[in-house]
Amino acid sequence: MSKSTARELQVIQPGPMTLIQDRGRSGYQQLGVSVSGAVDVDALDIGNRLVGNDLNAAGLEVMLGGLVVRFSEATAFALTGADTSATIDGVPVANYVSYMAHTGAELQMGMAINGLRAYLAAAGGVGTPLILESRSTHIASAIGGTEGRALVEGDVLRLGEVNGDNISGRLLNAESQTNDGNGLDVRVVLGPQDNEFSTAGIETLLSSSYSVTDQSNRQGLRLDGPVIESKSGRYDIISDAVVNGSIQVPGDGKPIILLADRQTTGGYAKIATVATVDLPKLGQATPGTTVSFLAISVEDAQALLAERQRIIIESDLPKIVDPTTVTVDGIDVAVGVAENGVSMLAEVDGNIYPISVDEYTPAE
Repeated sequence: MSKSTARELQVIQPGPMTLIQDRGRSGYQQLGVSVSGAVDVDALDIGNRLVGNDLNAAGLEVMLGGLVVRFSEATAFALTGADTSATIDGVPVANYVSYMAHTGAELQMGMAINGLRAYLAAAGGVGTPLILESRSTHIASAIGGTEGRALVEGDVLRLGEVNGDNISGRLLNAESQTNDGNGLDVRVVLGPQDNEFSTAGIETLLSSSYSVTDQSNRQGLRLDGPVIESKSGRYDIISDAVVNGSIQVPGDGKPIILLADRQTTGGYAKIATVATVDLPKLGQATPGTTVSFLAISVEDAQALLAERQRIIIESDLPKIVDPTTVTVDGIDVAVGVAENGVSMLAEVDGNIYPISVDEYTPAE
């Protein structure tokens, strides 16, 4: 990488909505400040690991795809989350693999074909100013990111300092949270106001399938399906704190799952809370996705999260290419090629680039 020139991402096309996000603005809910952060935090964490970033580094959350960016300098990057059939200078790149982009390279994402949100992590992370200890964009309060808004054509994003050696050509085999179209089984812990609901109401929640509506966003998923019965016929309570994954039941009796951009308090009874391990898959749920709920204990929810975090944080990052050293003009150069999914990779002296290979048969 260049040491003398600032490394930047230049936004050529922002897509429907691209936001700068990190792991969120924790510790300020008592002041009425939303946590925000990546909705599929697992995808962002994996991307940061693949490019050698601290897990708190900021990346780009790209809803529905359509993002085009240009790298001002050679930079390691990785794509995670929804598959957008991305290319760099026309060469296909795969998700969950780190690559090196050369100076001036253009990364182009198509529209998401599974899931809802793709994530772009770049070595060093996006270096916008910290607001209340986070770079996350919260549009409703116009804070974080770039002027508290979604990215627009012409934005230039400075990248931070790289932590140690660049990582490219690495792979993390963690289960993707994107939806395969077969619906989502979501584990929940009942409460804190499950006592406001009748036995039949709780049974309705746990035995029914609900559908994600098109009124859903980063604040929460509105679900359509059977009405959940309360004991009193009322659903409102004295407002108290909500968390990521709180399942509120408003006056129509149909649940709302609160997500990253949720308000800090709410006045509807919360029948259950989604286990943290299952929140990323909800961040990838498109309208029409079916959701079913399964009650588990707090202890089980904690164990599941610990195992998921162990996989993401502690797993080895195997190299895809096994290089061979050759001598060119008296200089030893490590080179190699490999194939991974939709992409071909070539290593040149430790850096892994996506390449396009044309096969042909020479004339007789």
